[in-house]
Amino acid sequence: MPNSRRSRVATDLYLKTVTITHRKLLDLSGGRVGTRFKKMPTLALTTKGRRTGLPRIVILTVPIVENGSYLIVASRGGDDISPDWFHNLCADPEVEVSFQHGATQPMTAHVLTPHERDRKWPQVLAAYPGYGTYQKRTTRQIPLVLLDPHG
Repeated sequence: MPNSRRSRVATDLYLKTVTITHRKLLDLSGGRVGTRFKKMPTLALTTKGRRTGLPRIVILTVPIVENGSYLIVASRGGDDISPDWFHNLCADPEVEVSFQHGATQPMTAHVLTPHERDRKWPQVLAAYPGYGTYQKRTTRQIPLVLLDPHG
């Protein structure tokens, strides 16, 4: 297996393990532990698998919360590929979100345009400077996604 493929498989396994562990921590503590990570709130994002149609849940940090909307970062730690959840919501932007282990609500995902991203990126870096390090690790422009409530 080539190194890049091996690295991607290892990253996939790591990210899946972190998500499963984080979800269990949230559930076992009733949301008292795990609703913040790296000083940012967290949310559970449920997308529909673009190939399987099955629900896929991932725990993500939220660097920007504004008026009931959440801005999330498709960084995958600076990998050269975007995370699966990003590809899933591009295929079907109708998602479900549980913010800080609260009630699940339907939302619509909107990938920011390059201009919108440029305006929001400084706020993302202010919330967590590590995103700047992730951006330096990759040649792709890390996408930002706005999750808006229905209605």
